[in-house]
Amino acid sequence: MIMGLTGDSKGQLLSQLAELVKEISGSPECRNSCKKMHGNLVRRIKLLSPLFEELRDGNEESVMKIEEIKGFELLKSALDSTKELLQSINEGSKLYQALQKDQIAYKFQQMTEAIEAALNEIPYDNLDISEEVQEQIELVHAQFRRAKARPDSPDLQLEHDLAVAQKEKDPDPAVLRRLSDKLQLRTIGDLTKESVAFHELVIASGGDPGRRFEEMTSLLKKLKDYVLTENPEADTSESEKGLMKHRSPVIPDDFRCPISLELMRDPVIVSTGQTYERSCIQKWLDAGHRTCPKTQQTLSHTALTPNYVLKSLIALWCESNGVELPKNQGTCRSRKPGSSASDCDRTAIIALLEKLANGNSEQQRAAAGELRLLAKRNADNRVCIAEAGAIPLLVELLSSTDPRTQEHAVTALLNLSINDNNKGAIVNAGAIPDIVDVLKNGSMEARENAAATLFSLSVIDENKVAIGAAGAIPALIKLLCEGSPRGKKDAATAIFNLSIYQGNKARAVRAGIVPPLMRLLKDAGGGMVDEALAILAILASHQEGKVAIGQADPIPVLLEVIRTGSPRNRENATAILWSLCTGNLEQLKIAKEFGAEEALKDLSESGTDRAKRKAGSILELLQRLEVKEDPVSLSSL
Repeated sequence: MIMGLTGDSKGQLLSQLAELVKEISGSPECRNSCKKMHGNLVRRIKLLSPLFEELRDGNEESVMKIEEIKGFELLKSALDSTKELLQSINEGSKLYQALQKDQIAYKFQQMTEAIEAALNEIPYDNLDISEEVQEQIELVHAQFRRAKARPDSPDLQLEHDLAVAQKEKDPDPAVLRRLSDKLQLRTIGDLTKESVAFHELVIASGGDPGRRFEEMTSLLKKLKDYVLTENPEADTSESEKGLMKHRSPVIPDDFRCPISLELMRDPVIVSTGQTYERSCIQKWLDAGHRTCPKTQQTLSHTALTPNYVLKSLIALWCESNGVELPKNQGTCRSRKPGSSASDCDRTAIIALLEKLANGNSEQQRAAAGELRLLAKRNADNRVCIAEAGAIPLLVELLSSTDPRTQEHAVTALLNLSINDNNKGAIVNAGAIPDIVDVLKNGSMEARENAAATLFSLSVIDENKVAIGAAGAIPALIKLLCEGSPRGKKDAATAIFNLSIYQGNKARAVRAGIVPPLMRLLKDAGGGMVDEALAILAILASHQEGKVAIGQADPIPVLLEVIRTGSPRNRENATAILWSLCTGNLEQLKIAKEFGAEEALKDLSESGTDRAKRKAGSILELLQRLEVKEDPVSLSSL
């Protein structure tokens, strides 16, 4: 039986820990919205350095016991994860991190909790360290305990400015100035680096970084316009300005088409991930080639995906170097009176629809993929594509036996449904049963995008009835249990919206939604607590929902949320508790036994208006429970 580590093994573990602390301590200063969280975590970890230096330099022949090994190995694992997190924060897109601030904050909190748990496993009294070092480590441990109990407060000004900048077409320059300063995107150089980071994000996500794409693109453009207006030459020294007048700038290799070696004006991505000028690669494909010119790999399909991120990056470079900007091609911005698109654009869309209707399976897949991306790009494209008659053809492709074609079709309909007029056209084309079938039987990506499409369509009240009647709710519950984090959220938002209609509440309860919601509610680290509470709160207003929730032993976890949750979650948890306790003596007694009174008193002073009202109502019930000895008298409550 191995009792501990000796000699080289011990020294190696301590050296690894010392090196990790050193690397984390030397992390570059964070220059984005995570600056406070990043700085606090690095500062606390840096204070661990004396412990490992003293242990490493101590008695090399001493045996490290099992209980010591456990704590140090846990700490090494936590520090490895922390190092990766800090590196990703420093190298990643600042806009993406700002928009994903809650998820980033949760990751920092996870690291803090993991380090605190590891420090808790180390028996300091048994270690051969000086009193001074032991006192310092105990102080650091106390700091981690406090940080674990009190996460860093959110930056409310940043949240407000992001919301304004996203919502308004022309935000107040003061808002953009604060965002530019907070995110350290003050110069063309900063924005160019941000575009590169965004491009890397797109590549890492397989070409589709999710629904944040348009938000980030729009914000980046607004910040770029602001910087060019306020500080157009911030990255150019006087000597450089003089030189630029007498020489042409060198085009970066990444901006050149590998075929023509010219600056790309309409960059597109092929299936191998390489980017080319659209006209050049299209000629290559039209000549019958089915390989990537640069890598010679066989193309898995011939769809051309617009590289909007690189196009934005090229535009930034052109503006900062005085090069004429590439002309926009293939978009629906040029309008004529009485027409939604220019003749050229309409011709291109009609050509894609011809492939949808009469092409072979590969052509259909490629055309659906292009329409999917065009519909995602902007509002004008969504109008153009629908007016050209794409919706019925895409609905037909929902029944395709090719999984990728089906994914493209349902996602194209999702993107088109952002336009309210298109919602009606999609439903009128008979899409709902086919979308539900994709939700039940498609690939995971297709199922998740089908759920998002149903959510989009369910914004219209009459569609809630039709979607529920088509059997969507059991399939959404299955996705809620099986999907990716994004898929679970898509399923949850669709279920919530559908459950606004009274008949769908009963359908959801009978389909067994309460147990999975309770599991999500109890899994604080799963990121679905908000959604689970919102759905439970709406189901609790229905008698069948109330009964099903009451049978799931909900009160302990509801009270925990009331004590420690966000304002919105505390409000929803209280609304559920109120529904359960009103007219139910047994649930009221359970709430009392688990300390509801103290939690509700605190909420009645610090919660939202609705939470205060619900908390006050439950407190009245609890007071009457104490005063009245005869349970029969409570039947009127």
